[in-house]
Amino acid sequence: MDATGGRGAEPRHVPVLTERVLALFGPAVQGPDAVLVDATVGLGGHTQALLDAFAHLQVVGLDRDPQALAHTRARLAGYGSRVRLVHAVYDQLPAVLDQLGLPEVHGVLFDLGVSSMQLDQAERGFAYAQDAPLDMRMDPTSGLTAADVLNTYPAEELTRILRVYGEERFARRIADSVVRERANQPFTTSARLVELVRAAIPAATRRTGGHPAKRTFQALRIEVNAELAALERALPAALDALAVGGRIVVLSYHSLEDRLVKRAFATGARPGVPAGLPVVPERYQPQLRLLTRGAQVSDPDETTANPRAASVRLRAAERIRAAA
Repeated sequence: MDATGGRGAEPRHVPVLTERVLALFGPAVQGPDAVLVDATVGLGGHTQALLDAFAHLQVVGLDRDPQALAHTRARLAGYGSRVRLVHAVYDQLPAVLDQLGLPEVHGVLFDLGVSSMQLDQAERGFAYAQDAPLDMRMDPTSGLTAADVLNTYPAEELTRILRVYGEERFARRIADSVVRERANQPFTTSARLVELVRAAIPAATRRTGGHPAKRTFQALRIEVNAELAALERALPAALDALAVGGRIVVLSYHSLEDRLVKRAFATGARPGVPAGLPVVPERYQPQLRLLTRGAQVSDPDETTANPRAASVRLRAAERIRAAA
């Protein structure tokens, strides 16, 4: 996730926790043949910092947003063959590596969530603060839009999405309101949805916890882009792709993502046998070593300079054993 300039301006990068990311990857990517996958390359802020810090490093950058890739391709053109950019979702990582002839890599970076460029471009429909078409697709060339979800999903499914992906207490009230209002006129723009959510949430609740539509917009974005399902597939694929000594770093921005990362890392860091055995055979020893104690957050100085770093949670692990 990166901060950018305003609408119409050339995107301006402020990648989150850059120095910590460089320090974590350092021991794994110093070698002359080191390859790192930036699975969410975005506008290339972390990738550029990694290329500058490690002179021999090659980066494979994945992103589902063709606009972001166009910016990144121009930005990183000077690095030549050290960068290969691919239009792909991160759960397609095994196929991408197979096509590139890379049986293993030395680092994988995930910087999850919506990018600041996507938030700042009103026409993409991600931001509840601006009236815009209800799109929310990270890849605007394919898939359902947020308007499609609002106008076609039954109340029960809308309720589930809002409750699970948005952790919204008033999911049923909002879903019922959507179904009632769409019968009069389909939803097309964000302002109408924001007003509906505001009206559906009790006044006492609206006074605390930030913008009342924040959770609804998060839920719709996750549904439209199948973010959690893709992440659930991508994490084990990324861990399988790591060479012994390779490292994975994940930056999450809400608890749903962070829980998936925590669970995947914890599974890899445990022996593959029931607890309490006096001797664990080599083939069942842990495959991962955790590099962070819990989830690390940004410091107050970074949060002040880049408010979008306030919610980041960083976890990292190292591959210590090949698969049995």
